[in-house]
Amino acid sequence: MKILIVGAGGVGGYFGARMIEAGGDVTFLLREKRNRLISENGLQIETPEGNFTVHPKTVTAESLTPDYDLIILAPKAFDLEDSLKSLEKASAKGVFLPFLNGFSHLEALDAKFGRGRVMGGVALIAATITETGAVRRMTDVRGLIAGKRDEAHADLAAEFAALCDAAEFSFVNSEDIEQALWDKWVFLASLAAMTTLCLGTVGEIVATPYGEELSRRIYAECCSIAAANDHPVDEGTQSKALGVLTSKGSPFTASMMRDLTGGYRTEHEHVLGDLAKKGAAAGLDLPLLKIAYTHMAVVKSPSRER
Repeated sequence: MKILIVGAGGVGGYFGARMIEAGGDVTFLLREKRNRLISENGLQIETPEGNFTVHPKTVTAESLTPDYDLIILAPKAFDLEDSLKSLEKASAKGVFLPFLNGFSHLEALDAKFGRGRVMGGVALIAATITETGAVRRMTDVRGLIAGKRDEAHADLAAEFAALCDAAEFSFVNSEDIEQALWDKWVFLASLAAMTTLCLGTVGEIVATPYGEELSRRIYAECCSIAAANDHPVDEGTQSKALGVLTSKGSPFTASMMRDLTGGYRTEHEHVLGDLAKKGAAAGLDLPLLKIAYTHMAVVKSPSRER
């Protein structure tokens, strides 16, 4: 199985490096500047347990050929279109495995390539690119959930699962990957909504008189949207999510909040806006989610984008 990973950011870079360690045939599709850096210094990974470097195969858009069995997409949601443009020379074959937030990316990929060429994936990691270009994993969490959405790629999904099982991260080969995507989406939207509205950590929010109550209410709103779209979040998953969203003293924030305060472009349209649209289409009353989305739509001015 030949794997092409589009980009070497926090998700693609970290998990791709671990797959290379496990013996995977992995190539990174990179922009010129990132390609030069990694070609010269290797792909450097920093973790709480220690650092390591791999020296991967890399290509740029100009040198691509359709030689890959699996094409992993892990950009920010708003960069999906540009990523697909860079893949034009390699997209004639292969199955796509996106690790993006939200759900609209699956609908877009299905429309363009057909469901039989689109798997589903969820990335569980907090990572960033340092000033030196290294990928820094910031917490102990590092895992992937992936699975087939069509029998056409059942064998490829099993082969990918075998590679991930041999790598240094947790992996789940999901039999219902779309439910896993919804589970993450409603959690992430709740976390992003509260931390961007309050500009604080989970611990700071729940330390206020009404913070825990509001966190529970917005999570309930988001869960109601999943249920209305035939993907109800089960009680066990809800309990775990609420444990994180209401953890006293927690330093946890959403990457959307970090991007907002850092002056970078955010995924609010895909994480908050798309979810609110699906809820509104189902006739649901979503005051907190709509406030959070409206807040982000106002404060995220184009002048602050990268």
